[in-house]
Amino acid sequence: MKFLTELRLRSSHIIGPVIGSCLIFYFIYHAVQGDRGLIAFWQLTKQVTQAKNTHSILSRKRARIKNRVTLLNPHSLNSDMLEERARFMLGYSKPGEIVIFRN
Repeated sequence: MKFLTELRLRSSHIIGPVIGSCLIFYFIYHAVQGDRGLIAFWQLTKQVTQAKNTHSILSRKRARIKNRVTLLNPHSLNSDMLEERARFMLGYSKPGEIVIFRN
């Protein structure tokens, strides 16, 4: 009987810290591993950096294509650009000419 009362007395002193430490570990785990935790944040920043790099590459490609389209515009037609595109599309070349295709 004395043992049970001693057990109840000691358990009442232990339950609070155990529950408190479990809650602290729960919040720490989800702060690191959760959907909005540190690891997810690092992955998202990495994805944002990759997206910015892709955006800059595509912007440069778009600017190059826009320049080529402007040169083929009927109002400001560049004869060299027209000749280059016609040769490429039709597969023509002059005799003895070396053709190097570049994208």
